[in-house]
Amino acid sequence: MLGEHHYAIEVEWQGDRGEGTSHYRAYGRQHLVRAAGKTHPIEGSSDRAFHGDRDRWNPEELLLAALSECHMLSYLHVATRHGVIVRGYTDAATGTMIEDGRGGGSFREVTLRPRVVVAEPSMLALAEEIHAEAAEKCFIAASVNFPVRHAPVAVVG
Repeated sequence: MLGEHHYAIEVEWQGDRGEGTSHYRAYGRQHLVRAAGKTHPIEGSSDRAFHGDRDRWNPEELLLAALSECHMLSYLHVATRHGVIVRGYTDAATGTMIEDGRGGGSFREVTLRPRVVVAEPSMLALAEEIHAEAAEKCFIAASVNFPVRHAPVAVVG
């Protein structure tokens, strides 16, 4: 299973209002993200702060979602290996992006707040401990140049 994995997507801009990009406010930021074999495209835009459509996903939210999903999937794998029976998992992730004053910027940090529901009280300590191992296994977190912090909570349910 080791090796290279390749991914491909298509992005289609939908924001031409008749003037193209003749000036900054002349065009919309709406777009679709598609991948072969996926039934539903992702409707994207820029953040509302950058003249985007607030009803569509923006790239910053998608990056945050990718980090959260990747940690969850890594965590579920690690939990299985350690005998922790997970019955529920939610996350309330947040991220901070700072503009650089030159028209760009970068994320400064992300904090994942996973709430894990485990089957038995005896699993609580290990359930919190294995987040560190899951973080090491997350491909997306290993690919970013800012800290991805974790504030996990484990409960019995």
